[in-house]
Amino acid sequence: MTLDHGDPGDAPAIPLPTAPLANEARPSAAEEARTIAASTTTGTLATLSADGGPWASFVTYGLLDGAPVLSVSRLAEHGRNLARDPRASIAIVSPDMPADPLAGGRITLSGVVERPEGAELAAAREAHLLAVPGAKYYIDYSDFTLWVLRVERVRWVGGYGRMDSASAADYLAAQADPVTASAAPGVAHLNADHADALADMARALGGFPDATAASCERADRYGLDLRVETPRGVARTRVGYAEPLNDITGLRAATVELAKRARTISAQAN
Repeated sequence: MTLDHGDPGDAPAIPLPTAPLANEARPSAAEEARTIAASTTTGTLATLSADGGPWASFVTYGLLDGAPVLSVSRLAEHGRNLARDPRASIAIVSPDMPADPLAGGRITLSGVVERPEGAELAAAREAHLLAVPGAKYYIDYSDFTLWVLRVERVRWVGGYGRMDSASAADYLAAQADPVTASAAPGVAHLNADHADALADMARALGGFPDATAASCERADRYGLDLRVETPRGVARTRVGYAEPLNDITGLRAATVELAKRARTISAQAN
């Protein structure tokens, strides 16, 4: 018998919240995808070979309003493939991967490539060079071509059990999260010095009044992802800030407010 994601098999049950979450706001799939796309400059490009078979290649890219910009040589097989058939997709993996790679974030952007012209050509060239400075040594060679991937489909995976699709329009209109890329030191500080406060948040705000411990796995502009330990097992939950953040400078104040709110709710309950 083959097990899929819908069959728990012998896996332990994941504890569910026993109380409502105070605020579970989180980035949309489009925002998550834009954040991952902006977090790195490398990906795996899938093109179609002359015989119709799939061909995967490691590539670098820049972003022009969210659209990947590739600088590709015709000497490369994927360069010849794009010139013959514009259909392509790029898989991008978040650089801050956990110990289990399948628990990390990744996206696939699919569509067709086009050669930019006029003002867009200049903007695409600048975008690629900004992301890949070393491209200045070859970007203007006669065998290299700039391609812009016109995104038509977007798939985001945030780890086990977290995945969604986004429309191309929503992806292109979204903005990369202004907190996530710079949040690692703040997350480390929370885990090292404020474990009790995180446990309070999980109990009072995260729907797990039976939490015995909690740690922060990620911070974004809307809130914190927490790993929660309970007598029933390990679970994940979400605690949201009072207001979304515009940049990383607001993270400390937002987490202090969460801690105070959690303590107040706990005191009222007792």
